[in-house]
Amino acid sequence: MSVLIDSSVWIEYFRNGNNYEKLDFLIDENLVVVNDLILTELIPFLQLKKQGGLIKLLRSINTFEINVDWDQLNDLQYCCLLNGLNGVGIPDLIIVQNAMQHGGTIYSLDKHFTRMSDFLDFSIF
Repeated sequence: MSVLIDSSVWIEYFRNGNNYEKLDFLIDENLVVVNDLILTELIPFLQLKKQGGLIKLLRSINTFEINVDWDQLNDLQYCCLLNGLNGVGIPDLIIVQNAMQHGGTIYSLDKHFTRMSDFLDFSIF
């Protein structure tokens, strides 16, 4: 099992230490993965804060390669709209697509991922 850790989890982990037990467990079990989209959401802020060590650690984590299938993204967004889930951003749809392509689980603090997992083919940690 691989768990794609969303930026919301990393931000809380770095900022407040929240969710540390779950994330520490996943790290210890070598189950954590990221992708370039998530890294792009995190690294610029860490650069501003001169957190080179954290950047190096994040870049050492296994990654899921992103292969954007725009037709599938259209279908995912349509499915969200059909199920009353409006306003899901394209970056989050790419994260869902990425997890689906690699058979990964998503760990996020954003509640819309949980709602999407009710009708899309991916799992939530």
